[in-house]
Amino acid sequence: MKIAGAPISWGVCEVPGWGHQMPPDRVLAEMRDAGLTATEFGPDGFLPEDPAERSTLLKSHGLGAVGGFVPVVLHDAGHDPLPEVDRALEGFGDARTLVLAAATGLDGYDKRPVLSDADWATLVANLGRVAAHVAGLGRRVALHPHVGTVVERPGEVERVLSGSGVPLCLDTGHLLIGGTDPVELVRASAGRIAHVHLKDVDAALARRVRAGDVTYTEAVRGGIYRPLGAGDVDIAGIVATLEAAEYAGWYVLEQDTILEAEPAPGAGPIEDVRRSVAYMEAF
Repeated sequence: MKIAGAPISWGVCEVPGWGHQMPPDRVLAEMRDAGLTATEFGPDGFLPEDPAERSTLLKSHGLGAVGGFVPVVLHDAGHDPLPEVDRALEGFGDARTLVLAAATGLDGYDKRPVLSDADWATLVANLGRVAAHVAGLGRRVALHPHVGTVVERPGEVERVLSGSGVPLCLDTGHLLIGGTDPVELVRASAGRIAHVHLKDVDAALARRVRAGDVTYTEAVRGGIYRPLGAGDVDIAGIVATLEAAEYAGWYVLEQDTILEAEPAPGAGPIEDVRRSVAYMEAF
């Protein structure tokens, strides 16, 4: 299995005001020390924009590049997503996977609009355009159902699966929080999975997010994400099903967190990352 990390596990996030942002050198060094071999890029500004500088920095820490998370508005008929996709891809270098999210156009992940049928038609058409455009550049797209985007709930995931041929990023945490059973999704649609974000989740807190009792941001701050094996997601069953289906992509470990300040040396998010790596190495 190819196991990678992501800066969000260290609290590095694209959302304004998310929390304390740890510096790249420390995050990348801790990834390497935890036994990870590659990473997603993180938000704009975290790594150098120039692909050569970005590659040099990652290699200096013994890491390869998997790709990056790119939230783009896809449902607005007056908005062309391709220029944003091209700007993101300029920094990708050798990385192949664009992890696309159907952004709302609002900051953060605590509010989202309800789409009309016309909006959905635009979204599906743009998914096809983006996928074809990215494939023409020698890369691939994986759509990420994500809390606080316009593809979050089970019916929305199904509209993407039935209305398009775009592959998915299976994020075990965001799917569960949104109400989709990730185990059932993998069993039914393993062939549509092109990329995987592995999260474990406190299911009771996830239910409170779905019910509107707490916001997504409050739930992250409250510890909704747990080290792999310490929550309520059947990570072992998901991995076994994917491996049986000959999944050949990356498993990216993501335990989103919000930090109030810089952790002491050797402490902080690295502790949970090490637990998750150890869990995966036991397979």
